[in-house]
Amino acid sequence: MAVVDRRQQVLQAAAKSFSLFGYKATTMDQVAKIANVGKGTIYTFFTNKEQLFDEILRDMMVEMKMIAEREIRRDRPFFDNLHRVLDALLEFRSEQELFIKLSQESREFGTPQAGEGLEKIENIVLEYLEREVQQALQKGEIKPCDPKIVSVVMFRLYIVLTAELNKTHTPLDKEQIKMYFHLFLAEGLAQ
Repeated sequence: MAVVDRRQQVLQAAAKSFSLFGYKATTMDQVAKIANVGKGTIYTFFTNKEQLFDEILRDMMVEMKMIAEREIRRDRPFFDNLHRVLDALLEFRSEQELFIKLSQESREFGTPQAGEGLEKIENIVLEYLEREVQQALQKGEIKPCDPKIVSVVMFRLYIVLTAELNKTHTPLDKEQIKMYFHLFLAEGLAQ
C-alpha cells in the first residue's frame, strides 16, 4: 500500500480551496474536509492559514521559474525566448484557477492577502524579466534601456493583453498576443 504524503495532501486541498473560494472564504475546516484529514493534521504542518497560503504561492512561483527556465534557449535571440516563455506561462496561467480567483477577490473585495499574494507573484516575474532584459542588453540584442522599467512595461503589457483587454474586447489568442508583443516591444527595442 502506498504511503500517503499528508503534507502534500493538505497543500493540494488548500490550493483547491483557495482556488474555489478565495483567500477570505477558505477555512482550515474546509481544507481538512477536502484533504480528508483532521484539522489537527493540518496544524502539524502549518501554524495558520497564512502560512499555508504562503507555501502554495511559493510552490507556484517555483513552478513558474522552472517553466521559464525550461523554455529559455540561450543560443536563441531574446525575443524568441520571450515568446516561448510567454506561451508556456500563458498555458500555465490558464490552468491555474488560483490566479483568477486571487485577482477577482483582490479587485472585488479588496482582500489584502489576495493582493499581497498577487504582488509576490508579480515581484518574482519582474525580477526574472529584469535579469533576462539585462542579459539581452549585455549581448547587444536590444537598445540601451533601464531593465527595471522595461520589465515592468513587459509585465503590464502581458497583463493587459491576457486579462484586462478581455473586459472590453474579444480575448486574444496566443498568436495575437505574440504579434502585439512584437509590435509594441520588439520593433521598438530591437537593434
